[in-house]
Amino acid sequence: MSDRKIKVAVVGGGGWGLQHARIFAERPDVDFCAVAGRTPEKTRARAAQFGVRAYLDIHEMLEKEHPDLVSLCLPNKEHFDATLQVIRAGYPLLVEKPLVFKLEQADILLAEAARRNLFFAINFNHRYAKPVQMARQAIADGRLGPIVFATWRFGGEGGSCLEHENLIETQCHGFDMLEYLCGPIESVMAQMTDVTGKGYRSFVLALRFANGAVGSLVGSYDSSYAYRNTHLLEINGTKGRIVVEDTVRSFSFQAAGSETAEVWQAGYFNDKDREFRRIFDTHVDALLAAFRRGEPPPVHASLGRRTLVLAQAAIRSFETHQAVLVLRDPGRRTGQGSGQQDRVPVGGAEANTASEAVKS
Repeated sequence: MSDRKIKVAVVGGGGWGLQHARIFAERPDVDFCAVAGRTPEKTRARAAQFGVRAYLDIHEMLEKEHPDLVSLCLPNKEHFDATLQVIRAGYPLLVEKPLVFKLEQADILLAEAARRNLFFAINFNHRYAKPVQMARQAIADGRLGPIVFATWRFGGEGGSCLEHENLIETQCHGFDMLEYLCGPIESVMAQMTDVTGKGYRSFVLALRFANGAVGSLVGSYDSSYAYRNTHLLEINGTKGRIVVEDTVRSFSFQAAGSETAEVWQAGYFNDKDREFRRIFDTHVDALLAAFRRGEPPPVHASLGRRTLVLAQAAIRSFETHQAVLVLRDPGRRTGQGSGQQDRVPVGGAEANTASEAVKS
């Protein structure tokens, strides 16, 4: 693509959709052209806020605007139809997590996009927090040595979880982050509680990574985002430990045996790295750079399918009271050129063959 501005349209006029609109409106390299939504008053107000055109129909918007990229931000359980419509119209796109709630739908979206060779990104924005980037660099530099265990904990207020909403729509960040930093997860075992009577809003997962490390993932909608360390990530290796607090609050590295830790936290004037919403801006920096170069997105939508596979493995583990192996087979792309497909068979910890794929 030349140096001309990238024409972007946003689908969705809700709360986080405001961040999509804000980011593209602020960028000098983007021509933010339109907002499409379902509610006339809300959609027109959002469009007027940013001086763009309002549409109540995605097809009409695409026909009239012909954007270079479509950014979608819709209610979590309403992603499939709109995403498929944009894909079948042949437009490159960025979607919000979760990709969808059903594996069959994820497969349709990925297959339709691949058939058209579309740029298809998903917003796992936690990857772009400065503490997380520092953690990844420390691991790449070998400062931790071989990873032995990792822990992710994330919880706050949430709605009912009669369809495992917390596991799929929120803890997808945990699955993605743990694999981003520690490598592929190969088995999952789950315990969940419905103690509040609102579905399985709280749970703990025991994980094993392909590199031999173990880990845990604790997620809850029975906690509060007001608490300090509502999000905590800890990764221990043979040579040291990394801790990330509240995604953007701080990073620390401590060498094994040392009583002194290296700590980063945003300085007084460093609002950019301190503010959670701004990590989305950093993701968009990388996304648009890749788009302009004609490269795959830095976070491909197939990684949304991967987190759904892991969530379904956790559900199956809880239902069967067994560890569930997450095998990787040739055939389906799950990342940038990975050429692999995830299949989740059921079996005990010693199982070594696929006996049943997860069904949603």
